[in-house]
Amino acid sequence: MTITNDPPVTHGRAAGDVVRRLLRGLLYCAGLIPLSAAALVAVLGGRPATADGWMRGWQRRILRATPAAPPSERVATVAANAAVGVLLGVLALVPLGLQILFVARGVFYGFVDPGPYDTSWGGPSRSGAWAMHFLVAVPGAGVGLLMLAGLAALHLAWSRRLAGQRGGRWLLPVTVLISVAVAVFFVAWTRQI
Repeated sequence: MTITNDPPVTHGRAAGDVVRRLLRGLLYCAGLIPLSAAALVAVLGGRPATADGWMRGWQRRILRATPAAPPSERVATVAANAAVGVLLGVLALVPLGLQILFVARGVFYGFVDPGPYDTSWGGPSRSGAWAMHFLVAVPGAGVGLLMLAGLAALHLAWSRRLAGQRGGRWLLPVTVLISVAVAVFFVAWTRQI
């Protein structure tokens, strides 16, 4: 038997860190479109330093990240960062929609759908239908939170790459792949309505 002096693993602390990271991704992506659009307008209005301050401040406050400062000729860099933020914010609308559906059709299903529940999942009782809709919505909400955290990390990586840090050859292919996937999902979803 081997005895080590390693401290005990605290699983509760790690789980709390994961939850905080997921919630930060949700909050970051929820504000990404308005913030990025305002930053783009500020850059076009001749105030790139203001726009850069907004973008880096948002990353620092919400993601608790240390964003890289762009090079001295930063008008194009700040404009590109804001444009990428608008794109990723639009892509974030899908997982943000999953969170709204989770609340409306999962958590509050019994209030949103007045019944009858004879043909509903979990029916014919209201409580059975409510429980079943909640359980079905939980995985979608979890996947949506993971997607939001990933999009927040993707924008942070774009910001660092545009500021001149090394690496990030994967950024463009991943962003294009996500954009195509969201477009295909959106078209398929609108055609089934």
